Amino acid sequence: MTPMQKLAGLGLAAILLSFLGVGGGVWLTARHYRPLLDISNASLTEAVLARDNLEALAGEQGRKLGDLVKAGHLRERNAVLAQEKARQEAQPDYAAANKLLRERTGGDPAQAAGEIIDLELGL
Repeated sequence: MTPMQKLAGLGLAAILLSFLGVGGGVWLTARHYRPLLDISNASLTEAVLARDNLEALAGEQGRKLGDLVKAGHLRERNAVLAQEKARQEAQPDYAAANKLLRERTGGDPAQAAGEIIDLELGL
């Protein structure tokens, strides 16, 4: 064997040993990190599912809140209409009561109010 062939054989052996070392390192690294990656992927999946669930709940809550606001506005509008209707329905009774008050006291509303208060207080 010539020195050149010996040198080429040693170089080839060094290259093969390097590849063997790299392959072994990759295999050991994969054995070490694969369980950690699996745990991380499982945690990521759980977190994504939880986030999606929370987004759905927040959307539903927003819709329900919007419905409550609309219902509140509707109740408020109905209450205003009911007050106005009651005011209109009470107007004839109010006018009749004022007429009776004026007849009893001679027409002065302040004097009528004073007499009613005195009667209530027993003076």
